[in-house]
Amino acid sequence: MPASSVKVLDSWKADNINSMNIKNILVIARTDNNQGRVIFEEEIANQLRAKGMKATESYTKFPQLNPDEKISEEKREKIVTLLKNEGFNAVVLTVVKDVQETAKTVTDGGYYAGGTYASYYPMYYGGFYGYYRHPYSYSTYGNYVPSTSTTYTTKAYILETVIYNLDLSDNQQLVAVVTSKIDDPKNVFKAAKDYVKAITKSFDNK
Repeated sequence: MPASSVKVLDSWKADNINSMNIKNILVIARTDNNQGRVIFEEEIANQLRAKGMKATESYTKFPQLNPDEKISEEKREKIVTLLKNEGFNAVVLTVVKDVQETAKTVTDGGYYAGGTYASYYPMYYGGFYGYYRHPYSYSTYGNYVPSTSTTYTTKAYILETVIYNLDLSDNQQLVAVVTSKIDDPKNVFKAAKDYVKAITKSFDNK
């Protein structure tokens, strides 16, 4: 899958995004696909660590946590307590916001296999007698390729990554948002790498 299949649709960052450089960041991928959670959390955390930040994948610290589970007020309080007890003061959260499906039809055939000889016109057709006895002039020769159509579905995933500074008040915690689109990923590992490359550029404080 080429890197161009990942496109940043929108991004925003606060003036205080530099504050994330000294934070203890918990990386969460909100999905019901556990493999996808692990892959995306690892890739994001690795990229952050490569930038000198302290980042931890949520699946390693809280393996029983189901990020995609509906959160009640009671569970919210438990999560707040867990984060504080473990010393996390920042969160990078990635959510699959939408899945767009598109049906595409590819048509093949509907032509004569011997059609390439048309480039030799009029030599190929020649006189009537020569053409009449040529194998390609017989309908039973099987040189006609029937038309066939194949319909398949492609998927595009709309992902949103948000960064929160938990040391700030609720209305000031959001420091960055990036919304991206991944077109028909064939390989989740490659998709994660391409996605993280795209969002980390948007999070660059320069």
